[in-house]
Amino acid sequence: MTVAMQLITKKILPLLTALCWLSMNTLAQDVDSLENERLARMITLTDVVMSKEFNVPNFIKRVKEDTTFYKAFKNLRILNFTSLNSITMTNKSGSKVEASLNSRTRQVITNRCRLTHVDEERTTGDFYTKKGDYNYYTAELYASLFFAKTPVCGEDNIVKGSTINPRNKSGMDKRKEQLKMLFFNPGKKITGIPFMGDKSNIFDPDIAAYYDMQVDAGTYEGKDCYIFSIKAKEDLTGSQRDKIVFDNMTTWFAAGSYEILARTYALSYGAGAYSFNVSMEVKLGWFGKLQVPTLLRYNGTWNVIFKAREKGFFTATLFDFK
Repeated sequence: MTVAMQLITKKILPLLTALCWLSMNTLAQDVDSLENERLARMITLTDVVMSKEFNVPNFIKRVKEDTTFYKAFKNLRILNFTSLNSITMTNKSGSKVEASLNSRTRQVITNRCRLTHVDEERTTGDFYTKKGDYNYYTAELYASLFFAKTPVCGEDNIVKGSTINPRNKSGMDKRKEQLKMLFFNPGKKITGIPFMGDKSNIFDPDIAAYYDMQVDAGTYEGKDCYIFSIKAKEDLTGSQRDKIVFDNMTTWFAAGSYEILARTYALSYGAGAYSFNVSMEVKLGWFGKLQVPTLLRYNGTWNVIFKAREKGFFTATLFDFK
C-alpha cells in the first residue's frame, strides 16, 4: 500500500464517512422540517391560538416525537397501585351481556418483580375457560396491560430504546403488540396487520389530507392546555375513507411542557380477516414526578380470523400509587 493510500485509509476515509453521515442526517432533518411545514399548512388555528403567535411546525414536531403517553404506561411497571377493573362482553348488537368481570386488584413490587393480588373478583358467563384462562382476547389484552398473574421481573420504565414491536411475535402476542401500538403510539405505522400499510400514519401529509385538523387553547381539569384534534373529513369518498384508520382523535397537551393530559380517539378498519371498530379514552395524572394513567375506558368490536367476533367494554380506574 502506497503512502497516499495509507493516508486515505487512515485520515481521509473516516473524514469522508463522517461528512457523508452528517450530510444524510442533515438531509433527513430537512425532509422532516419540510414535512412539518407542509402539515402546518393543513392545520386550522383558532383565534385564541393565533393570538399567542403559536409555532405550528414546532408543535407538530413535539407531537410526532412525544413519548409521555407511552412513558406513563411504562411507569406502571415499577409502581405499586390499586386498580378497579370492569370488563363486559356482549353479543354483536350489544343488547345482551355474555360475560363480565368486576374486580379490585393491587400490584405489588418486590425485589423488582411485580405481581397482581386480587382482593375482590366477581365474574359472570364464560369469562374464563374451564382451565381458568381468559375466554376472550379483549380480556387478554386488558390483562397484558394491567395484570401480572405470576411474578414479572426485571422491567423498567425507560422509554429510550424501548419499542413496541410485533414483528417477532405470532398469534395473540402479536395482536396484543399491534393493539398497544395503536393505543400508545397513534399515528405511527403498524406492521403486520393485513393491508394496513401507512393508513395509521396520520402525520404523513398524504394521509393528513383526509383529515380536518385544529389546534385550540383551553383548560383541562383546571390546567391550561393546547387541544389538538383531528377528524376524518365528512366528504370523503369510499375509496378515500379506506385509506385511513383513525376516525377522530383529540389530545390535551399541557401548555408549556406539552405533556399529554388526556386523549380520546376512535378508529376503525376492515380487511376481511382482520377488522375492528374501537373508541378509547385515557386520562393521565401524577405520582410525584412520574406521570401515570388514572383512567382508561374502552369500547370496541374486534374480528380476527379463526376467532368469533367480539364486542366488549372495559374501564380501568388506577389509584393509590406507591
